[in-house]
Amino acid sequence: MAAALLTLRDIHLTFGGTPLLEGADLNVEPGDRLCLVGRNGSGKSTLMKIAAGLVEPDSGERFIHPNASVRYLQQEPDFGEVSTVLAYVEGGLGPTDDPYRARKLVDDFGMTGDEDPAHLSGGEARRAALARALVANPDVLLLDEPTNHLDLPAIEWLEKTINGLRAAIVLISHDRRFLETLSKKTLWIDRGVTRELPEGFAHFEAWRDKVLDEEEAERHKLDRKIVRENQWMHGGVTGRRKRNVRRVRELKAMRQEVREQRHVQGNVRLAATDGGTSSRLIVEALNVSKSYGDTVIVRDFSTTILRGDRIGLVGPNGAGKTTLLRMLTGDLAPDSGTIRLGQSLELVTLDQKRDELKPEWTLGEALTNGRGDQVSVNGKVRHVVSYMKDFLFTSEQVRSPMKVLSGGERGRLMLARALAKPSNVLVLDEPTNDLDLETLDLLQEMLADYPGTVILVSHDRDFLDRVVASVIAAEGEGQWTEYPGGYSDMLSQRKGADLARRAALETATPGSGSSTAASSEPPKSKRKLSFKDKHALETLPARIEALQSDIAKLQTKLADATLYTKDPKTFATTTAALAKSQADLSAAEENWLELEMRRQELES
Repeated sequence: MAAALLTLRDIHLTFGGTPLLEGADLNVEPGDRLCLVGRNGSGKSTLMKIAAGLVEPDSGERFIHPNASVRYLQQEPDFGEVSTVLAYVEGGLGPTDDPYRARKLVDDFGMTGDEDPAHLSGGEARRAALARALVANPDVLLLDEPTNHLDLPAIEWLEKTINGLRAAIVLISHDRRFLETLSKKTLWIDRGVTRELPEGFAHFEAWRDKVLDEEEAERHKLDRKIVRENQWMHGGVTGRRKRNVRRVRELKAMRQEVREQRHVQGNVRLAATDGGTSSRLIVEALNVSKSYGDTVIVRDFSTTILRGDRIGLVGPNGAGKTTLLRMLTGDLAPDSGTIRLGQSLELVTLDQKRDELKPEWTLGEALTNGRGDQVSVNGKVRHVVSYMKDFLFTSEQVRSPMKVLSGGERGRLMLARALAKPSNVLVLDEPTNDLDLETLDLLQEMLADYPGTVILVSHDRDFLDRVVASVIAAEGEGQWTEYPGGYSDMLSQRKGADLARRAALETATPGSGSSTAASSEPPKSKRKLSFKDKHALETLPARIEALQSDIAKLQTKLADATLYTKDPKTFATTTAALAKSQADLSAAEENWLELEMRRQELES
């Protein structure tokens, strides 16, 4: 067994009289890929800071191997007084490290190195901090929310980079796909203690549910035993004195155990306030374009969004997602083309920048817009403290200033504000930022049940796959394309289109020269279909037939005009299933057509 590079043992830490960590452990060995998971406020970032040596625990041991180097990526980077990004990244180099690596990492992250750290965007600041953490090839790399503010290309690049590192990795992230791709061990922080699963995050949730079910069963057994012992006490203590004293002492100990148990934190209760039924047409965009100076943001784009649609917008930072979103919601006029909005629309927008929050507000004032202590939700007036508790805030936090809220708490607060407003169209710009995985699950379920229309911008691939029925993706140079299905469906369709274009180029005839000259060229070596391609050619027709059958059944189900009003959840899941089946059918047909064309070419 390899010697540990970093060990935390029996860590205790209390903030403001409330125990945060009560015997937490962490053990990092060479080559580990360990993800740290838990609810917002469970102590993940604090444990990471203790591992990095930035926070001193009340008690416990911290050990770092004498020859091991440790680097820490915190959520909010501190640039100090450096004047350029390159100088900041070079500050992470060790005495024997190659300075060229700093320049290469800055280039890899799409920056020049001359940028002023004081004027970086959130995504640029995150990339600079990542470059500094990676530049020295550390033995242990501690990453706290490394994907925050990164766009999808940067996240996918980071995945590949981390996979190629020799360093042991300890990772905190709300991005499911990122965790599933990179982790091989899972450390769960729950009610102050840690539990380790020797498998990656993909296996975590089933294991966690099993642990909690077993815990609940044990608690139920303890409660029943206390009831029996209470009945014995009330029946009169008789018989042998020693046995009586022991049973009384055990009963007292059991009661003390129940009092000291820290129960699992409850779940956020998410429900959107109904804004009535909109018209069937939500948005119709015809050949819209938008430019800023010489930069084309949107070029000749058309789409139609209907009531109940779930649309995702994806693309690199700076591609124009927010601009396109503002045009589709009528907040920004296109330079050319037309935007037609439906009738009776009640739009509610969740802004990723949290600009609506005034820093001088308290949490209660943020929920009531500074007016009194009541909030109206779904036509019912509720006290602000009661509504706060639906989003896991305590009554003591009602007067907490905005500046003391964590990123996760600010995310829950913005959700609480948005969902209190009547809506039939939800416009969500990066709604998953800083939310824990459990809250993301509940947000996903709420959106599935939501009877209105959802338009969202997100860099969370898993969330897109779970929520949207079609994706509008930036293709570069102002081009946008709509793909049916989720993010993974979009990737497969893009890949299929690329293969089809490649096949067309390969089979194209030469554009110049006589037929005699062409025929006099030496023949190309004959290629053969691979075993995989032959198998696909044989099996794809059956798959296409099965998908066509599935689509027919789903369309028959949706033909029921009363389904939407009777069971909106079934309508939403059926619509999503239909979109996915249609996307799968399109991809399968394109794949078969490409292979069939190649087979005919080879045989001729």
